[in-house]
Amino acid sequence: MKLPTVCLVIVSTFGLDVVSAFLSPGATLQPRAVYRGGRGPGSQHTGKANTMRISAVEDGSLSDLEQNSMTAGVLSDALPFIQAHADRTIVIKYGGHAMEDEEASLSFAQDVVMLKQCGVNPVVVHGGGPQIAAMLKRLDIPTSFVEGVRVSDPATVEIAEMVLCGSINKGIASSIKRAGGRAVGLSGKDDNLLIAKKLGKKVVDKETGEVKVVDIGCVGDITAVNTEVIEDLVSSGIVPIIAPIGVDESGQTYNCNADTAAGAIAGALKAHRLLLLTDVAGVLNKEKELLPQMDSAKVEELIQDGTIFGGMIPKVNTALDAVKAGVGASIILDGRVRNALLLELFTPGGAGTLIRLAE
Repeated sequence: MKLPTVCLVIVSTFGLDVVSAFLSPGATLQPRAVYRGGRGPGSQHTGKANTMRISAVEDGSLSDLEQNSMTAGVLSDALPFIQAHADRTIVIKYGGHAMEDEEASLSFAQDVVMLKQCGVNPVVVHGGGPQIAAMLKRLDIPTSFVEGVRVSDPATVEIAEMVLCGSINKGIASSIKRAGGRAVGLSGKDDNLLIAKKLGKKVVDKETGEVKVVDIGCVGDITAVNTEVIEDLVSSGIVPIIAPIGVDESGQTYNCNADTAAGAIAGALKAHRLLLLTDVAGVLNKEKELLPQMDSAKVEELIQDGTIFGGMIPKVNTALDAVKAGVGASIILDGRVRNALLLELFTPGGAGTLIRLAE
């Protein structure tokens, strides 16, 4: 898409993807019905203001004053969304390929700082599966999986903790610092932030159909969250960056799933939103089209008919568990898209699939 001169100014403020959300070849912006259900401030929005301001004009056809006026217009149109999310806690699960790409990582850090500047309270929970796998391979430590869950013996947990807490965690905090924000990296073991218990993986025997519980080592299921340490950081203007390493009462360390850790933290905080960044656009229907919103009843229906399958099932279940625990809404969205956080929170259409309780 060729952008007119005015859009270059707006791009410098919000990024190309945010502009693309407002500007299309047909010059039409269609806010989703879900806007009334939880994305925006609550009033019905026509979605036309931005399209009127950002019209397809030829390069150089606008004066500096007009260009600046249109840039101000975009900021003005974002105001209701900023007000709706201000002073609210947003838990963000960050992971996947977006973490491995340097440019995408910088964009994520800038988005987090932007949210903080707009009065939002972001809390970041990160994964690191590919990085853990790479380190295990580098150290020639064998690894195995049971239905997609990594078997974590003591050596594997030690490597996971080293990678998550010593490398990824501090790297994200450093990126946010470079983007102009303040962040502190935490392990779930710090101040007993994440209390966990040993997780047994249920599998079905293919020959007998019998359900068995398989020992997958030191993999944990979070049972409690110490929200005080998170709230103290947030109230001090600091973004918490949390590695999903849990601990039990005896001091045993557990490797925990980042999605479920983020969901547990969001539920404990009664967060306004849980954003699960993935490597797909969101939940798709059978025609591979994005579903902009679903309630809990629809989720159950789509799981039963096979529309939602495979690795998406645990993600939507995490999203559902969070809203059942008191989170305002959960959103599954593509973290590879530049400015995905801003698109979701500050535009009428959002950027993924919003999941909420059935009315």
